[in-house]
Amino acid sequence: MDPARYQALFVEEAGDHLGELGRALLALEKDPTSSDALETCFRMAHSIKGMAAAMHFDPITAVAHRLEDRLDAARKAGRVDPEAALPKLFEGLDALERLVFAVRDTG
Repeated sequence: MDPARYQALFVEEAGDHLGELGRALLALEKDPTSSDALETCFRMAHSIKGMAAAMHFDPITAVAHRLEDRLDAARKAGRVDPEAALPKLFEGLDALERLVFAVRDTG
C-alpha cells in the first residue's frame, strides 16, 4: 500500500465531492425545499466522512459528521432554514475545503 497514492486519491475524490456539495448548497439557496439538493448534500458529506475516516483524517471526519448531522435534520424537516442553517452549511463546506487543501499541501 502506497500511502501517498491513497492520499492523492482521497484529495481528488474529496475535491469532486466538495464541488458537488457546493453546487447543491447553491441550489438550496435558491430553493430551500429541494429534496434532490438536500439528498446530494447529505450524500457528499457522508462520502467525505467515510473516506476521511478510512484515511484517519480525524478533523475532516469530525467536520463532515457535523455537516452530515445538520443535513440529516434538514432532510427530516423537508427543507433547510435559509437564515439559520444555510450559513452554517456553507461554513462547514469552507472548513472541509480548508482541511482537504491542508492534506493536499502538507500531507
